[in-house]
Amino acid sequence: MKTIIITGANGNLGAVTVKKFLENDYRVIAVARSGSKLGFAKDNKNFELHQIDLADENAALLFIKEAISLYGSIEGALFLAGGFAMSSIADTTGTDLKKMFALNFETAYHISRILFQHMLQNGYGRLVFIGSKPVFQPEHAKRSVAYTLSKSLLFNFANILNAEAKGKNVTASVVVPSTIDTAPNRQSMPEADWSKWVKPEQIAGILEFICSDKGLSLREPLYKVYNDA
Repeated sequence: MKTIIITGANGNLGAVTVKKFLENDYRVIAVARSGSKLGFAKDNKNFELHQIDLADENAALLFIKEAISLYGSIEGALFLAGGFAMSSIADTTGTDLKKMFALNFETAYHISRILFQHMLQNGYGRLVFIGSKPVFQPEHAKRSVAYTLSKSLLFNFANILNAEAKGKNVTASVVVPSTIDTAPNRQSMPEADWSKWVKPEQIAGILEFICSDKGLSLREPLYKVYNDA
Protein backbone atom coordinates (compact mmCIF):
# COMPACT_ATOMS: atom_id res chain seq x y z
CA MET A 1 0.00 0.00 0.00
CA LYS A 2 1.41 3.38 -1.03
CA THR A 3 1.24 6.26 1.43
CA ILE A 4 0.26 9.59 -0.10
CA ILE A 5 0.14 13.05 1.50
CA ILE A 6 -2.62 15.33 0.17
CA THR A 7 -2.57 18.99 1.23
CA GLY A 8 -5.58 21.23 0.72
CA ALA A 9 -7.57 18.05 1.28
CA ASN A 10 -10.78 19.81 2.29
CA GLY A 11 -11.01 21.89 -0.90
CA ASN A 12 -13.23 21.21 -3.89
CA LEU A 13 -10.43 19.37 -5.67
CA GLY A 14 -8.90 18.00 -2.48
CA ALA A 15 -11.98 16.16 -1.22
CA VAL A 16 -12.57 14.50 -4.60
CA THR A 17 -8.90 13.51 -4.73
CA VAL A 18 -8.96 12.00 -1.25
CA LYS A 19 -11.97 9.91 -2.29
CA LYS A 20 -10.24 8.76 -5.49
CA PHE A 21 -7.10 7.64 -3.68
CA LEU A 22 -8.96 5.83 -0.90
CA GLU A 23 -11.04 4.00 -3.51
CA ASN A 24 -7.78 2.85 -5.11
CA ASP A 25 -6.33 1.50 -1.87
CA TYR A 26 -3.81 4.15 -0.92
CA ARG A 27 -3.11 5.25 2.62
CA VAL A 28 -4.02 8.96 2.66
CA ILE A 29 -2.45 11.46 5.04
CA ALA A 30 -4.65 14.51 4.54
CA VAL A 31 -3.71 18.04 5.57
CA ALA A 32 -6.36 20.76 5.84
CA ARG A 33 -7.59 23.43 8.20
CA SER A 34 -10.97 21.70 8.36
CA GLY A 35 -12.50 18.33 7.59
CA SER A 36 -15.98 19.57 6.75
CA LYS A 37 -15.98 17.93 3.29
CA LEU A 38 -14.20 14.76 4.38
CA GLY A 39 -16.90 13.06 6.45
CA PHE A 40 -17.00 10.19 3.97
CA ALA A 41 -13.44 9.26 4.97
CA LYS A 42 -13.46 9.62 8.76
CA ASP A 43 -14.09 5.92 9.45
CA ASN A 44 -11.67 4.66 6.81
CA LYS A 45 -8.69 2.95 8.49
CA ASN A 46 -6.42 4.19 5.69
CA PHE A 47 -7.25 7.86 6.26
CA GLU A 48 -5.98 10.42 8.73
CA LEU A 49 -6.46 14.18 8.88
CA HIS A 50 -3.96 16.72 10.22
CA GLN A 51 -4.80 20.39 10.75
CA ILE A 52 -1.54 22.22 10.14
CA ASP A 53 -0.51 25.67 8.93
CA LEU A 54 1.82 24.56 6.15
CA ALA A 55 3.16 28.10 5.70
CA ASP A 56 4.65 27.72 9.20
CA GLU A 57 7.99 26.11 8.41
CA ASN A 58 8.53 24.62 11.85
CA ALA A 59 5.06 23.07 11.96
CA ALA A 60 5.44 21.69 8.44
CA LEU A 61 8.85 20.17 9.16
CA LEU A 62 7.66 18.56 12.39
CA PHE A 63 4.68 17.06 10.56
CA ILE A 64 6.67 15.55 7.69
CA LYS A 65 9.42 14.18 9.91
CA GLU A 66 6.83 12.49 12.14
CA ALA A 67 5.03 11.04 9.10
CA ILE A 68 8.27 9.59 7.73
CA SER A 69 9.17 8.18 11.13
CA LEU A 70 5.72 6.60 11.56
CA TYR A 71 5.29 5.03 8.12
CA GLY A 72 8.89 4.53 7.05
CA SER A 73 8.15 5.40 3.44
CA ILE A 74 6.06 8.15 1.87
CA GLU A 75 5.58 7.39 -1.82
CA GLY A 76 3.82 10.53 -2.98
CA ALA A 77 2.63 14.02 -2.10
CA LEU A 78 -0.03 16.11 -3.82
CA PHE A 79 0.23 19.80 -3.05
CA LEU A 80 -3.32 21.06 -3.56
CA ALA A 81 -3.25 23.76 -0.88
CA GLY A 82 -3.23 27.33 -2.16
CA GLY A 83 -5.17 30.49 -2.71
CA PHE A 84 -6.15 33.00 -5.39
CA ALA A 85 -6.37 36.79 -5.53
CA MET A 86 -7.00 39.26 -8.32
CA SER A 87 -4.54 42.15 -8.57
CA SER A 88 -3.01 44.32 -11.28
CA ILE A 89 0.61 45.44 -11.25
CA ALA A 90 -0.47 48.84 -9.94
CA ASP A 91 -2.42 47.28 -7.08
CA THR A 92 0.01 44.51 -6.08
CA THR A 93 1.97 45.39 -2.95
CA GLY A 94 4.84 43.54 -1.34
CA THR A 95 2.40 42.31 1.28
CA ASP A 96 0.20 40.87 -1.48
CA LEU A 97 3.19 39.06 -2.95
CA LYS A 98 4.21 37.58 0.40
CA LYS A 99 0.67 36.36 1.06
CA MET A 100 0.43 34.56 -2.28
CA PHE A 101 3.95 33.17 -1.97
CA ALA A 102 3.08 31.74 1.43
CA LEU A 103 -0.19 30.19 0.23
CA ASN A 104 0.96 28.80 -3.11
CA PHE A 105 4.68 28.19 -2.78
CA GLU A 106 5.75 27.88 0.85
CA THR A 107 2.93 25.44 1.67
CA ALA A 108 4.51 23.10 -0.90
CA TYR A 109 8.17 23.96 -0.39
CA HIS A 110 8.49 23.33 3.35
CA ILE A 111 7.24 19.74 3.11
CA SER A 112 8.73 18.79 -0.26
CA ARG A 113 12.25 19.93 0.69
CA ILE A 114 12.46 17.17 3.29
CA LEU A 115 10.27 14.69 1.46
CA PHE A 116 12.41 14.92 -1.67
CA GLN A 117 15.52 13.78 0.22
CA HIS A 118 13.50 10.92 1.74
CA MET A 119 12.35 9.82 -1.72
CA LEU A 120 15.87 9.95 -3.15
CA GLN A 121 17.06 7.69 -0.36
CA ASN A 122 14.23 5.23 -1.08
CA GLY A 123 14.73 5.35 -4.84
CA TYR A 124 11.10 6.23 -5.55
CA GLY A 125 8.71 9.14 -5.10
CA ARG A 126 6.14 11.39 -6.73
CA LEU A 127 5.76 15.09 -5.89
CA VAL A 128 2.84 16.76 -7.67
CA PHE A 129 2.26 20.51 -7.75
CA ILE A 130 -0.77 22.39 -9.07
CA GLY A 131 0.25 25.06 -11.55
CA SER A 132 -1.75 27.82 -13.15
CA LYS A 133 -2.68 28.51 -16.77
CA PRO A 134 -1.97 32.30 -16.53
CA VAL A 135 1.72 31.45 -16.10
CA PHE A 136 1.64 30.69 -19.84
CA GLN A 137 -0.72 33.53 -20.72
CA PRO A 138 0.57 37.01 -19.78
CA GLU A 139 -2.64 38.62 -21.06
CA HIS A 140 -4.48 36.87 -18.21
CA ALA A 141 -1.63 37.04 -15.70
CA LYS A 142 -1.73 40.84 -15.73
CA ARG A 143 -5.01 40.62 -13.77
CA SER A 144 -3.60 38.27 -11.12
CA VAL A 145 0.01 39.33 -10.70
CA ALA A 146 0.83 38.07 -7.19
CA TYR A 147 -1.01 34.80 -7.72
CA THR A 148 0.66 34.09 -11.07
CA LEU A 149 4.14 34.93 -9.81
CA SER A 150 3.68 32.61 -6.84
CA LYS A 151 2.52 29.78 -9.10
CA SER A 152 5.42 30.32 -11.50
CA LEU A 153 7.80 29.40 -8.68
CA LEU A 154 6.35 25.88 -8.61
CA PHE A 155 7.35 25.28 -12.23
CA ASN A 156 10.91 26.42 -11.53
CA PHE A 157 11.05 24.38 -8.34
CA ALA A 158 9.86 21.23 -10.13
CA ASN A 159 12.55 21.70 -12.78
CA ILE A 160 15.22 22.01 -10.10
CA LEU A 161 13.99 18.88 -8.30
CA ASN A 162 13.92 16.90 -11.55
CA ALA A 163 17.44 18.02 -12.41
CA GLU A 164 18.71 16.78 -9.06
CA ALA A 165 16.76 13.50 -9.36
CA LYS A 166 18.04 12.74 -12.85
CA GLY A 167 18.49 9.00 -13.33
CA LYS A 168 16.35 8.11 -10.32
CA ASN A 169 12.71 7.13 -10.07
CA VAL A 170 11.76 10.36 -8.30
CA THR A 171 9.76 12.94 -10.21
CA ALA A 172 8.22 16.35 -9.67
CA SER A 173 5.12 16.88 -11.80
CA VAL A 174 3.11 20.03 -12.43
CA VAL A 175 -0.57 19.68 -13.26
CA VAL A 176 -2.05 22.82 -14.83
CA PRO A 177 -5.85 22.92 -14.89
CA SER A 178 -7.98 25.46 -16.67
CA THR A 179 -11.09 26.63 -14.82
CA ILE A 180 -12.23 23.81 -12.53
CA ASP A 181 -15.95 23.03 -12.59
CA THR A 182 -16.88 23.72 -8.96
CA ALA A 183 -19.93 25.32 -7.35
CA PRO A 184 -18.05 28.51 -6.34
CA ASN A 185 -16.71 28.95 -9.89
CA ARG A 186 -20.19 28.47 -11.36
CA GLN A 187 -21.57 31.07 -8.96
CA SER A 188 -18.87 33.58 -9.82
CA MET A 189 -19.15 32.98 -13.61
CA PRO A 190 -22.83 32.17 -14.26
CA GLU A 191 -22.65 33.16 -17.94
CA ALA A 192 -19.69 30.89 -18.76
CA ASP A 193 -19.97 27.66 -20.70
CA TRP A 194 -19.36 25.21 -17.84
CA SER A 195 -19.15 22.25 -20.21
CA LYS A 196 -15.72 23.51 -21.34
CA TRP A 197 -14.28 23.45 -17.83
CA VAL A 198 -12.35 20.55 -16.35
CA LYS A 199 -14.05 18.51 -13.62
CA PRO A 200 -12.34 17.80 -10.28
CA GLU A 201 -12.84 14.07 -10.87
CA GLN A 202 -10.86 14.29 -14.11
CA ILE A 203 -7.95 15.97 -12.36
CA ALA A 204 -8.10 13.45 -9.51
CA GLY A 205 -7.82 10.65 -12.06
CA ILE A 206 -4.66 12.19 -13.50
CA LEU A 207 -3.18 12.63 -10.03
CA GLU A 208 -3.82 8.97 -9.26
CA PHE A 209 -2.27 7.90 -12.57
CA ILE A 210 0.91 9.81 -11.75
CA CYS A 211 1.23 8.05 -8.39
CA SER A 212 0.24 4.60 -9.65
CA ASP A 213 2.46 1.91 -11.15
CA LYS A 214 1.10 2.98 -14.54
CA GLY A 215 3.20 6.14 -14.15
CA LEU A 216 6.50 4.43 -13.37
CA SER A 217 8.16 5.60 -16.59
CA LEU A 218 7.19 9.26 -16.19
CA ARG A 219 9.99 11.81 -15.91
CA GLU A 220 9.77 15.63 -15.76
CA PRO A 221 6.05 15.65 -16.61
CA LEU A 222 3.90 18.70 -17.23
CA TYR A 223 0.16 18.17 -17.69
CA LYS A 224 -2.05 20.86 -19.22
CA VAL A 225 -5.54 19.78 -18.19
CA TYR A 226 -7.57 22.38 -20.05
CA ASN A 227 -10.53 20.48 -21.53
CA ASP A 228 -11.94 23.06 -23.98
CA ALA A 229 -11.54 26.16 -21.79
